[in-house]
Amino acid sequence: MAVIDRKGLWAFLALTFGMTFAYEGCLIGSGMRMNFGLTSAGPMPPVYAPLLIGMVMWVPTISTVIVVKFITKEGFGVTNLRIGALKPYAMSALAIPAAFAVIYALTWLVGLATPDWELESLRHALAGKGIDTADMPKPRVVLPAIFLASLVLGPVVNGLFGFGEEFGWRGYLLPKLMPLGKWKAYTLVGIIWGLWHAPLILADFNYPGFPALGVLGMIGMTTTFGIYINEMTLQHRSSVLAGWMHGAFNGQFYGVWRILFPTVHPLLGGVTGLVGMLVWVTLGLAVASRTETPLVEPRR
Repeated sequence: MAVIDRKGLWAFLALTFGMTFAYEGCLIGSGMRMNFGLTSAGPMPPVYAPLLIGMVMWVPTISTVIVVKFITKEGFGVTNLRIGALKPYAMSALAIPAAFAVIYALTWLVGLATPDWELESLRHALAGKGIDTADMPKPRVVLPAIFLASLVLGPVVNGLFGFGEEFGWRGYLLPKLMPLGKWKAYTLVGIIWGLWHAPLILADFNYPGFPALGVLGMIGMTTTFGIYINEMTLQHRSSVLAGWMHGAFNGQFYGVWRILFPTVHPLLGGVTGLVGMLVWVTLGLAVASRTETPLVEPRR
């Protein structure tokens, strides 16, 4: 029978969900808009709003530190806090943008969205927010510039916040659930990770117009993308790598694709929809088939 650290797990979940829901409840209660996209309707949110949202990504790390230092007192070796080899960083920094390209190409191919090559939606949205677009560079300059910036800055800048989550999800939670078996652990982490986003999703973040179904959509996305990030993290025994991959994902998520495909149905197309989930499952299973994920005790 699988034996898991119930004390540590329940403490981690209580702290992570408790602090997150309380913090986000305060943000939502203050009236802060949660749909920050440039092409979204309504006035621009405060410039510091994304930073306030980003700060919550460090809650899983704070919870992990409290649990391993003061509750279970097992030390940080359990979290695989190491950089490891550099090759998987380079591989994932290319694989994740490539997966996004495939996702949006398929979304276009099946008729769920059409690319806005002239960036008319972006221009219209900016003009509606009082921003002069007369001197805006041509799309052939804007699109490659944003994409290249996301390739370089995404894993690094977004990775700083991504690690805040991943030190908890992949560093602590995943290894603790692995005694249940790989696929059960992967599923549970995906569900927990998705539910953790529920307050923001219900407030129109990521799935605008679909609050309840959006929570299910987020669980689907975190579970399917989680296969890839789980495999890479466990195979290379590095929660730092998980943070890097999370950063690469967010760099693409908030980058050129939202501008180029501004009208994708969030539940069907794009990275948040069924098309994205199918691509992530394919990528994750491909990585899983390369080598057996080590079911070993973390370093202590």
